[in-house]
Amino acid sequence: MLRRTLENRDAQTKQLQDAVSNVEKHFGELCQIFAAYVRKTARLRDKADLLVNEINAYAATETPNLKHGLKDFADEFAKLQDYRQAEVERLEAKVVEPLKSYGTIVKMKRDDLKATLTAKSREAKQLTQLERTRQRNPSDRHVISQAETELQRATMDATRTSRHLEETIDNFEKQKIKDIKNIFSEFITIEMLFHGKALEVYTAAYQNIQKIDEEEDLEIFRSSLYPPDYSTRLDIVRANSKSPLQKSISIKCISGSGQIPTTRIRKDHQDDDEEDDELDVTEEENFYMC
Repeated sequence: MLRRTLENRDAQTKQLQDAVSNVEKHFGELCQIFAAYVRKTARLRDKADLLVNEINAYAATETPNLKHGLKDFADEFAKLQDYRQAEVERLEAKVVEPLKSYGTIVKMKRDDLKATLTAKSREAKQLTQLERTRQRNPSDRHVISQAETELQRATMDATRTSRHLEETIDNFEKQKIKDIKNIFSEFITIEMLFHGKALEVYTAAYQNIQKIDEEEDLEIFRSSLYPPDYSTRLDIVRANSKSPLQKSISIKCISGSGQIPTTRIRKDHQDDDEEDDELDVTEEENFYMC
């Protein structure tokens, strides 16, 4: 009967050992992965800070509208990195640290298991010794009674440690479920808060870029390419490049004489209708040449 009880306790202890080992394995993996996730997020924050610095450096060299838009964009992007820093700190405190603490918790449970296994081993040893004593000295009641007393003490100790282990593992299991719910809830909440703020900041940053007046900056750029008197000098160059006939026609147009060229006056008189047609054509030509 006692032997069967010992076997049942062994099976129970094995199950408790597996439960602790399972938590030790998977919580350890989760802790490492979440810690790597936080480190990656921190590195992304650092790279974003470098990007903000470069955008500001470039903006300082650009035209006013582009400069203003880029600086506003950089300010919003820098604000986002403040939120990312808060995300990193919260993940570290609310996710990584609770998982890391299970290293100590598992160690304590293993110590409880070890104590229980030691007590059970002592009980099994005393039972074996009692059975041997009964076989070797069936008539020696003093020796048998002493072995029975030792077995009784070992059994009481094993029972006490087993009950303690059952209680502590039950509490451990209850706390594990509660903690894993809290850890993942905190993780999701932290990520939602960050991405909610990120959406606001990205929206503002996008609007700042869209507000850049391309045409105005383009005009400013073009103006910077030419000196103030460029258009006046350009008109002079164009005037000097005209042919002598164009110059003569331009002068007549400017003076407002509206006269027909002398070459037309020196020609022989022709039919009145032809002369009128030629005058009309000549005036039309002079209009376009002006």
